[in-house]
Amino acid sequence: MFDRLERLIGNNINKIKQKTVMVIGLGGVGSYAVETLVRNGIENIIIVDFDKVDITNKNRQIHALDNTINRNKTDVMEERIKLINNNCNVKKLNIFLNEESKDEVFNEKIDYVIDACDTISAKILIIKECIKRNIKFIVSCGTANKLDPKKLEITTLDKTSYDSLAKKLRYELRKENISNKITVVSSIEECIKSTPVGSYSPVPNTAGILLGDYVIKDIIKQEN
Repeated sequence: MFDRLERLIGNNINKIKQKTVMVIGLGGVGSYAVETLVRNGIENIIIVDFDKVDITNKNRQIHALDNTINRNKTDVMEERIKLINNNCNVKKLNIFLNEESKDEVFNEKIDYVIDACDTISAKILIIKECIKRNIKFIVSCGTANKLDPKKLEITTLDKTSYDSLAKKLRYELRKENISNKITVVSSIEECIKSTPVGSYSPVPNTAGILLGDYVIKDIIKQEN
């Protein structure tokens, strides 16, 4: 099934298949990150989310369909993964990540973590655990109230702008004496004022694709 990809990357496909990636958060960003990973060779994946699919998710989340409403996101995402590649090993954790559950979440051999959650406390916990356990990671910043996917970029947290979530994260990490040089996906577009927040699917979906692409490319560039 990866013939078209192998034409471009050759035997690197084997390196990709051997890595384990955890995606935390299966919303508009995380669901597309998972899709990107699985369609490009990742065969060991851990998906973490405590939420159920809601009808309001249909505008941006790849697993949100009429027949998946009110089902656990981890369950429907696992089904989708298996329909893409039945050889993929999927571990699903239908739990909320916090101090009490962190050991269960990180009690695996993990090569990469994609943080696609939207709460500051969870993001800080993920960053701290990845640093402590020497796991490579990338963080998704804010994608709500934005309309231009072309203004998304992979950068470091200290270089973000017009991103209120990134601003809060910088503030909290400074209090923890953690460097703001962590890798993130963020948009340089000014936010549109909307209460409650709105979402235009090309922005979070593109962010998810960028997250998945970052991991795949990082695996490829590693020496054997």
